[in-house]
Amino acid sequence: MQHFGWLYHLLFFFGVLIYFKIPQKVLEMLDKMISDIKNEIDESEKLRTEAKALLDNSQKKLDTAQSVRNEILENAKKDVDRLIIEMNDKFHKSSEIKKNLTENKINQMKEAALKEIKDASIKIAVDSVKKIITTSVDKSKLDAVFQKNLDETKEELKKINS
Repeated sequence: MQHFGWLYHLLFFFGVLIYFKIPQKVLEMLDKMISDIKNEIDESEKLRTEAKALLDNSQKKLDTAQSVRNEILENAKKDVDRLIIEMNDKFHKSSEIKKNLTENKINQMKEAALKEIKDASIKIAVDSVKKIITTSVDKSKLDAVFQKNLDETKEELKKINS
């Protein structure tokens, strides 16, 4: 029987385990652990789904923001181009106006100078005639001086007008 002693001990051990319901308690513990692991897996899956939804939402917002940014940049480029064209047109119009004003002023100054020259020529001619009349009694001398002064005045006027 000694050969089977170890078998009796083994049977006794299993009998004690069954008597105290150890296998049932082990199964309950294993079931609880399986249930807890399953709950954790379910919770992880739920969190993964929420994270994916948040990521998708964030990606949409990023795409929208990039689209809006591109639209803003495009509009800004168009506005800058339009402003450059407007400023260029205003500059050319302003330059044209200044040029016309300057030309008008030059023409006015030229006309004023010509008038002054004509007035001075007439005054010189009149003064010359007065001088001739007061200093000369001889009619032939008077005619010669008058003709000379008249010719000089005509020459001066021709130079001025040309």
